[in-house]
Amino acid sequence: MDFYIQKKEITKALTLTLGVVEKRQTLPILSNVLMEVSEDALQLTATDLESQISTSSTTSNFISGGKTTTSAKKLSELCRLLPDNSDIHIFLDGDKLVVESGSGKYNLKTLPSDGFPVFEEEGEGEPIQIESSKLKSLIGKTAFAMGNQDWRHYLNGLFLSVEGSDVLAVASDAHRLAIASTNLNADAANSITGIVPRKSINEIAKLVGDMDGVVKINLSPNSIKTSTSNASFVSKLIEGKFPDYEQVVPSGDSSKLTVSTKDFSDVLSRVSVLSSDKYRGIRMVASSEGVMISANNPDQEEGEEFYKTKYEGEAIDIAFNVNYFQEILSTLDDDECEIHFFGADKSCLITPPNSQHLKYVVMPLLI
Repeated sequence: MDFYIQKKEITKALTLTLGVVEKRQTLPILSNVLMEVSEDALQLTATDLESQISTSSTTSNFISGGKTTTSAKKLSELCRLLPDNSDIHIFLDGDKLVVESGSGKYNLKTLPSDGFPVFEEEGEGEPIQIESSKLKSLIGKTAFAMGNQDWRHYLNGLFLSVEGSDVLAVASDAHRLAIASTNLNADAANSITGIVPRKSINEIAKLVGDMDGVVKINLSPNSIKTSTSNASFVSKLIEGKFPDYEQVVPSGDSSKLTVSTKDFSDVLSRVSVLSSDKYRGIRMVASSEGVMISANNPDQEEGEEFYKTKYEGEAIDIAFNVNYFQEILSTLDDDECEIHFFGADKSCLITPPNSQHLKYVVMPLLI
């Protein structure tokens, strides 16, 4: 193995692998990245046995091919710290990977590539295509509501449902629920669903984060594969059945508070300074004139602010975790949003005006 590559090419590829590399080091080789060099490209692969990412970068000068594994973290940090626009010379010298640039020479330990675990992919799955901007939006508007190390493992991921030309994403941590939908570039041949793990969703978001164009997704009963022009990511799905989210969405007669997304968020931020650090509770008392927002804490500090706005329905006195509200408001692109109340002891529904593609549900706190 002997080749040259531009700094920006290899650092971009290595950055994508770092999120997948196994940090607990149950097996030493899982902290390594597999390097495979051919005449026109360097392919990097990382895995944690539950997911795998492969990237392809163009070499600037190919001398000889080969493959090996070395520490993903050390190689990434080293290449990142080299001068910009460096042409990096990388080659194998016995069991050492040598990295040269300018007057610097660095030797990294390697492990044989034949010990690198091969991720078992499960066929092709249902192929779909989606614009990267739509996929980024779908993840960005829902992923924050996923569970985090919840004992109900099916909550620790993003539920995806593909039917026809529609793709639906749902996330919940049992205290809030986020639902978003968008359309695909073409109809899917079959309907299919799956729960993508939290870590994998974050890696997919990074993979498509700065790209434009079409993303290819293959969703099968037990795995998901996401492919771009120069990288692919594959992950196992979470086993289990996602809860019936439609039953969680409140319906029936409601009162409606219409707010400016930014102004309302600013009010919540100010009042929440004096909320309890543990419960982060804020109280809303809505009437025909608008809504009084208040908070207090165990130090007997308190704050309140009246927000004048349009409110339709019966007066209500209700409390919520302010962080849940703030995260929802931060995802909305619309200047206004509607908050539907169904009772002081029932969840509220937050939506953009006249939209069926985005819904948020938040459970109340006991006052």
